[in-house]
Amino acid sequence: MLIRQFARGDREQVTSLVNAHVAAVVPGASVSVQALMSHLEREPGEFIVDRWVRERLTLVAEQRGRVVAAAHLLRYADDAATGERYRNAGEIRWLACWPDAPYWPDAAQAGDALALACHAQFQRWGVTRRYADGAMPAPGVYGIPEQWPHIRSLYERAGFHSAGPIEVILLARVDRLPRPPAPVPGLTTRRTAGINGTRLTGVSGTAALGWIEVDTNLDAGPRMSRMGAWADIGNLWVDPAHRRQGIGTWLVGQAATWLELGGTERLLDYAGADEEPYRAFLTATGFTELTRTTRDFTTDPT
Repeated sequence: MLIRQFARGDREQVTSLVNAHVAAVVPGASVSVQALMSHLEREPGEFIVDRWVRERLTLVAEQRGRVVAAAHLLRYADDAATGERYRNAGEIRWLACWPDAPYWPDAAQAGDALALACHAQFQRWGVTRRYADGAMPAPGVYGIPEQWPHIRSLYERAGFHSAGPIEVILLARVDRLPRPPAPVPGLTTRRTAGINGTRLTGVSGTAALGWIEVDTNLDAGPRMSRMGAWADIGNLWVDPAHRRQGIGTWLVGQAATWLELGGTERLLDYAGADEEPYRAFLTATGFTELTRTTRDFTTDPT
């Protein structure tokens, strides 16, 4: 077994490894080789956190000539411009490892060796905090999803633990979302650019009763395979004085009608595990739970 830096000749094997983990979480999703290579250099979508990164390094575990595990590491700056949580921190942005199989029974050993190599790199960098995540370059894939028990076990053996939040990721087919009539007389939509996608605002007279934002740029323009017909909900808000009147469901229906005009077929949304009312609303609207993912793995007991 050999632990070494990622080389260009590894790109197809590592992409297949990443896609095996992505597909277990989001059906039909995959990452192109081009998208993965771009991700290893920069994450433009993380426009706040990514600018704090000072070093990036990708390591692979080669076992009997096969790339069995890979990890992407980040070192964050140690200065006042960097967010306090990330200051002088090292992060395993993601680590992927093939599960043990009858034809390859010792893949987990390669994953353990790679995790140890990550710790050694953090020591060489001199970081004072160590984090681990599973944020791959695909929508809805972050934290450690419940479909990756082998990665969670690997992190725990490497000394990482999580006291962080659990988030629920849900998916709906756009053509099956309800399209109820306006629940308030005279309620119409106004479409504008929002902070997290296109905003559709429900307007009655001059009052905005609620709005929904949908982002259709999930394929990163379009370097990601088979994601061009997907979108996610960036924000959904209803004025407290007008809640429980069906406005939220109506807004989702208005967004679905708009998305269908552009050929969008799937819609993602996210909720905290403790946000039971919102998750119940999404389920009643037609969303299906894909996964529950655990965040904030760290070696720091605080």
